Amino acid sequence: MLFPLFDRNPHKRWPLLTTVVIVLNVVCFWRSLDAGIDDFIDTIYEHGFVPQRLTELDQPQPIAVTIEAPGQPPRVKQLSTAAADVYPTLLSMMFLHGGWLHLISNMWMLWVFGDNIEDRLGRGLFVFFYLVGGLIAVLAQWAADPSSTQPVIGASGAVAAVLGAYAVTFPTAKVKTLIFIGFPLLLDLPSVLVLGVWLVVNLVGVIQAIDPMEVPNVQVAYWAHIGGFLSGVILMPLLTIGAQPTDHDWRTESREMFEF
Repeated sequence: MLFPLFDRNPHKRWPLLTTVVIVLNVVCFWRSLDAGIDDFIDTIYEHGFVPQRLTELDQPQPIAVTIEAPGQPPRVKQLSTAAADVYPTLLSMMFLHGGWLHLISNMWMLWVFGDNIEDRLGRGLFVFFYLVGGLIAVLAQWAADPSSTQPVIGASGAVAAVLGAYAVTFPTAKVKTLIFIGFPLLLDLPSVLVLGVWLVVNLVGVIQAIDPMEVPNVQVAYWAHIGGFLSGVILMPLLTIGAQPTDHDWRTESREMFEF
């Protein structure tokens, strides 16, 4: 098990938008919990992304999903397939989480790696990159299982795009990493190794169909993780064309990023 603690990759600009995204995620999660477990689960189904809603977009009949909560009898919930109700969930799902561990792990990864991506792209382009990466991630999950009625929630797809961008932009940057191999170790490892292991874990998750999370009927969206990561690998070299770094020429960087 690898857990990145921090990277040794200085940035020249304070990561304002990365911080704003983290605060928004914390606030949204806190508010979703505020009304109790039933409303929390309803929020996840209504504002999380349910793939079948997009598959059956604008059908006259809503889709019916069965919600099974611990200690409660199953109940059926009707979800609208109207475009005006479904399309916003492609964005809102990025700010919902299934539990504190889910939230903290995503926000920690964003904090460790997002500052350098925001520094490289600039604030406006970073927001565009983050949201587009998250959108591609959730569409990858939809393409993998378009008939699923399990809600997809969390910032992990957008964060995965940040990880992919970091791997292709700063592959040799050192990351202080906590490793558990029967006993804990602290090592400085190149980011491409740390993030490569993260990607392999998610590929294994797809193969083995590992699922449970903290919220009933919610599964780990491994395809969203993989889709987000690959979107970051592809988008980052394209978005940096013409976007001037703070300390060197963008043309040199672009040549290096496109050399495989």
